[in-house]
Amino acid sequence: MKLSLSKALLPAAALLAAATLGGAQIERLTLDQMVSRCDHAVAGQVVGKTVFRVDHPVDGPELYFTKLTVSGNSAYTGQEMTVDVLYHGGFVNDTEGVWNSEAPTDAETELGNDVLVFYKHSDNMGGDVAGNVLFAAHGGLYQTTPGFGGPVVLGRGDGYAVRNNVKLSKLETQMADIRTRNEQEKQQQKQQQSK
Repeated sequence: MKLSLSKALLPAAALLAAATLGGAQIERLTLDQMVSRCDHAVAGQVVGKTVFRVDHPVDGPELYFTKLTVSGNSAYTGQEMTVDVLYHGGFVNDTEGVWNSEAPTDAETELGNDVLVFYKHSDNMGGDVAGNVLFAAHGGLYQTTPGFGGPVVLGRGDGYAVRNNVKLSKLETQMADIRTRNEQEKQQQKQQQSK
């Protein structure tokens, strides 16, 4: 019995495709992991939202990025800040753009929305675009709402860094504790290495 080359390669192609899909799974993050891996977090209001296109000689044409501008306070230090945060996808008009299933929804990123955003700087998120990237895609943006005694961060459920609804002030305290512990661990490692 003869097998054509295309039929012989089919199982290998299927295995390769399965391996590729396995690497694309969404990662579950605890608050500890989120804070440890991010550069910063800001709690504030979405004051700007633009989508831009990049045509790149290596990465390809028609790369779309959304830039959110959030103005508020650092969730780490409490200082006032305004930051631009980027993520993949978006539409520059009704017909030009691309959907990204991992991006936050338009409803979550509307102008005037109150949000908590975790981000990390990237020198190249594709197309040589550098900037602060929304960490964990949609898992790095949480809506906030007024609550008794201060704003409440709306949790996203199991597998997200902020699982349940929690007061922003309580979350900020938890994040400060994580950052302090991480800094102490770094100092201990430096001391051990210098011995």
